[in-house]
Amino acid sequence: MSNGTFHHYFVPDGDYEENDDPEKCQMLFKMTDDRKCGLDENQDSVIRDDFTIIKRHIEDAARVLEGIGKSISYDLDGEDSYGKYLRRETTQITEAFTNSEKSLLELEVKFKQSQENELKEEHRINDDFLNMIVHTRDVLKETLDISLGLKDKHELLSLIIRSHGTRLSRLKNEYMKV
Repeated sequence: MSNGTFHHYFVPDGDYEENDDPEKCQMLFKMTDDRKCGLDENQDSVIRDDFTIIKRHIEDAARVLEGIGKSISYDLDGEDSYGKYLRRETTQITEAFTNSEKSLLELEVKFKQSQENELKEEHRINDDFLNMIVHTRDVLKETLDISLGLKDKHELLSLIIRSHGTRLSRLKNEYMKV
């Protein structure tokens, strides 16, 4: 209060960031009565006027208190005290950070699992490929061994057939001579 004028700054809807215009948010109340007391006035009218002035002052004070109450209720978001409001806000912020920390840890674990699974899949594919190559090599070696064996048997059979052919020719020649 200065020079008999009470300045009250409030935000009607509780949103300080959008309502910073003093024209909308400032209430001025004139709290002085510059009237001089006169002896010739009727005592009843003076008292009635004083009551009217006091009534206006009370109404002004009620509006100020109502504005302050609304301002506080918007600020405290329904809490009884600023300490409780701050505790609730701190709890909410802590929960949000905790939840985000949990989410980050879960994502990190999933990412590591994904990388491990991809690495296992790559190793499995590599192992499968190597196993197929080893199996193919073994089959080829076996086929070559069989082929060599067959070649040897072919040569042996050729020799046996020639030998039998020679024997048969000789037997034929001997039988024909006799």
